[in-house]
Amino acid sequence: MASNNPHSHFDYATLITATLTKAHKRWRVAYISIIFSNAMLSLAKEIKSKKKTYHQISRILTSPPHTVVKIGTTIESHLHSSEKVGVEKGNVSGSCLLGIDQTKLTEMVRNKNLEELREFGGINGLLLALETDPENGIHYNDQDVGRRKAMFGSNTYQKPPPKGLIYFIIEAFKDTTILILLACAALSLAFGIREHGLQEGWYEGGSIFVAVFLVIAVSAASNFRQERQFDKLSKISNNIKIEVLREGRRQKVSIFDIVVGDIVCLTTGDQIPADGLFLDGHSLQVDESSMTGESDQLEVNALHNPFLFSGSKVADGYAQMLVISVGMNTAWGEMMSSITRSSTDEQTPLQARLNKLTSSIGKVGLAVAFLVLAVMLIRYFTGNTEDENGNREYNGSDRDVNDVFNSVLRIFAAAVTIVVVAIPEGLPLAVTLTLAYSMKRMMADQAMVRKLSACETMGSANVICTDKTGTLTLNQMTVTKFWLGQEDMGEHYSDIISSELLELFHQGVGLNTTGSISKKVSGSMPEFSGSATEKAILSWAVLELGMDMEKLKQSSTILHVETFNSEKKRSGVSVQKRADNTVHVHWKGAAEMVLAMCSYYYKSNGEMKTINEDERAQFEKIIEGMAASSLRCIAFAHKEIPEDEMKDNQDAETRQNLKEDGLTLLGLVGIKDPCRPGAKAAIQVCRAAGVDIKMVTGDNVFTAKAIAAECGILEPDQQVNKGEVVEGIEFRNYTLEERMEKVGRIRVMARSSPFDKLLMVQCLKQKGLVVAVTGDGTNDAPALKEADIGLSMGIQGTEVAKESSDIVILDDDFSSVATILRWGRCVYNNIQKFIQFQLTVNVAALVINFIAAVSAGEVPLTAVQLLWVNLIMDTLGALALATERPTDELMHRPPVGRTEPLITNIMWRNLLAQALYQIAILLTFQFKGRSIFNVNEKVKDTLIFNTFVLCQIFNEFNARKLEKKNVFAGIHKNRLFLGIVGVTIILQVVMVEFLKNFAGTEKLNWRQWVVCIAIAALSWPIGWFVKFIPVTEKPFLSYLIR
Repeated sequence: MASNNPHSHFDYATLITATLTKAHKRWRVAYISIIFSNAMLSLAKEIKSKKKTYHQISRILTSPPHTVVKIGTTIESHLHSSEKVGVEKGNVSGSCLLGIDQTKLTEMVRNKNLEELREFGGINGLLLALETDPENGIHYNDQDVGRRKAMFGSNTYQKPPPKGLIYFIIEAFKDTTILILLACAALSLAFGIREHGLQEGWYEGGSIFVAVFLVIAVSAASNFRQERQFDKLSKISNNIKIEVLREGRRQKVSIFDIVVGDIVCLTTGDQIPADGLFLDGHSLQVDESSMTGESDQLEVNALHNPFLFSGSKVADGYAQMLVISVGMNTAWGEMMSSITRSSTDEQTPLQARLNKLTSSIGKVGLAVAFLVLAVMLIRYFTGNTEDENGNREYNGSDRDVNDVFNSVLRIFAAAVTIVVVAIPEGLPLAVTLTLAYSMKRMMADQAMVRKLSACETMGSANVICTDKTGTLTLNQMTVTKFWLGQEDMGEHYSDIISSELLELFHQGVGLNTTGSISKKVSGSMPEFSGSATEKAILSWAVLELGMDMEKLKQSSTILHVETFNSEKKRSGVSVQKRADNTVHVHWKGAAEMVLAMCSYYYKSNGEMKTINEDERAQFEKIIEGMAASSLRCIAFAHKEIPEDEMKDNQDAETRQNLKEDGLTLLGLVGIKDPCRPGAKAAIQVCRAAGVDIKMVTGDNVFTAKAIAAECGILEPDQQVNKGEVVEGIEFRNYTLEERMEKVGRIRVMARSSPFDKLLMVQCLKQKGLVVAVTGDGTNDAPALKEADIGLSMGIQGTEVAKESSDIVILDDDFSSVATILRWGRCVYNNIQKFIQFQLTVNVAALVINFIAAVSAGEVPLTAVQLLWVNLIMDTLGALALATERPTDELMHRPPVGRTEPLITNIMWRNLLAQALYQIAILLTFQFKGRSIFNVNEKVKDTLIFNTFVLCQIFNEFNARKLEKKNVFAGIHKNRLFLGIVGVTIILQVVMVEFLKNFAGTEKLNWRQWVVCIAIAALSWPIGWFVKFIPVTEKPFLSYLIR
């Protein structure tokens, strides 16, 4: 291998020795395989023997590594007992990345193949091959992220295309009445052309065709628009924010931006965003039921089961995960790509009630239509009907068969059209439009609806059980009080505390945390991440106690972690100091609970004293004092484990049980979390609306009472009534009868567990109340599911909580809960407005056509005209009334009960008054119109049609307010309503004046138009006067059904 070229020879021994002695340097030999292939092979073998961690990296490469050889520095340790995996710091430039075989990696994780993982060089080998630094993550730039997406795919899955407009048009054609009308139109068209020729014979049949197609087009367009709206909301709800480590900083990115090689930070309640490997963490328990169907939680660690699957949930613990596969390369991606989420499949309770109402009205309409059909056929065949010239239509055998068939067909079409008008098909459409519109508007008001039914159910809510932290408060926590022993430390105390005690504080804060501290950049303030409480404590320890997180981690090894538990309300850790191998246990949590575990306490000089009964009482008084000042009180406790006790506990199970007694109290901190500025006003609004607010919190009773008084849940400066404030354990220990009796009086429940919250929700529901619950933690999921409306938090909420909820509050603010309540009531109110409007048309049209058919043998409103009326009320009317925005008056009414009828007595009063007026006027026109106006039959029918439509337009204004006399209040704010009314009027003018053959109308002069408008305008004063008539509370229909 000798050569004269000085660059062709390498002293490999010196090279490797240099690498081993410089633990934080990376070097590589580039392009040597082209000239020295044999040297490269021997070098690879030497590395393999020296360092098994990088064994067979080429196993995951699709081509031999013949361009660049990259040699890593030594790893400080293989696998610490804390299960941490590490390679040296520094940026890794890429060439190995180009040759990685994604299929092999995917199969390895999917099959949970530990043997194959070892062949790949373990997690360290994968870190090196994927160019990921375990300390800093990947580069956070578009070039690196884009390169990884191009090579391994994006974290998205292929979804079936959304339903197109054609689908909804085909669905509209499946309606039975539409098919009957189309059949009538086809027959009418055929016989019309045969009788009158193509030029004039197509009018009637063609008109019905056009009218039917118009109804189909509008209906399909509305449903298509709604589907697109749901698709957009679905994309937003799926866009979860995930915390990743990039360039040494923990930052939140969209789940769709996760790439292979990313290091993802997982905590309890998170959804795992991709397939990957456990890198670092403690006590990680994963729920894979979404993938496997098995409800048992699996323990994940670096040694025995490092595999993590996309779609699974973190049930407990925290960890860092190396992303191996994303998107369609994961089993979750493949499964989700085959699932379609259709908004139209979900039927809300209100839609179900309306379908029942529609069915009942439809049956009445069908009966009337059959009656009209029978009467008209009898009158026709008995010679009691006349044609346009006044001659008898049917003369027995002298009549042409075609004429008879056309007449019968016309009668049949009229009967079918009566059915079309009678069936209020617009009711379900109105609900859909209202819900879609409300969902869009609620999104702008910081509320994302996950389940349609929640929109309407929220309007009936009687009780809201709310969290404190982050919902009533800002969740911007800062440490404002620090007690060491029984001494309030005030400010600038780091110099007063003994160095030994300060070191214990550093351990208790820095190692017993799920938060993290990002490195300083050019002398700037460090960045803190984690929950609000963790960030507040870490910030205090760094800025006030001078804690150095890096130095702390290097000096200690974590042995075992017990993560925060909502039952115990504390977290613990055992650590081993590397300097002297001593083992220390640290606890942090709710002050009174940690205090109960302590037998000693430290003074500021490091002196340890025993806690006697008087001193314990003094500590309890300190805790109560801080809590009464609205401070969250956290205590720190410590215990050093003697060496002989460590020898006795050799097995892993025993060592993992952290000591919970005989601890020494390190100190107490008070954390301030200010009330949200709008919380008090929002609570007052809810109270005025007849909705009871209950605060359910894990804080102690004194903090809970202070915050409740500040927010207006309890009356400030007044004696709290007995039973208004309870603790979770007290409520839990009540008998069922006691709980049912006292739950209504409770305003604040402190020191509550998730089970207590669930118990409260169940009791309230058993009392017949409609319950809304807010929650953000994984343990809140049962209560969120049990409640009638589950409201999860968008910022602090875990993915488990969000999936269990019906609505996600995007800003975590209680004011948004009050806004959702307004929208819920608005949805219900808008539906009632439309029901009143539509039933007025139904009643009037049915009665007019029935009486006219029975008495005169003909219907004044033709099939085309009735279809036009149907279009006005079904679609345009629904759009106009369904898009009314919520008003303040909605929040001055009591909640709507579960069993309250949809059509109230007030609605019956309003609609019957308008319907009777329309029937009286139009029947007068029918029987006396020719003599009153001195016009022919066709003009008379046009006057009836025009007046009928204009009455509906004017009545649309009356429908805006069910109880208020001023129906024009706030109308200038609803431009859509005014626009729809304007469009309807224009189209009506076109129908009457320009579509003579299509609509079967005659042109009207200006005097006739004035008469029609004047008669229709009388709807307004009639609507105003009618609202003076009082109504009983007993439902109207109950008088009829006895």
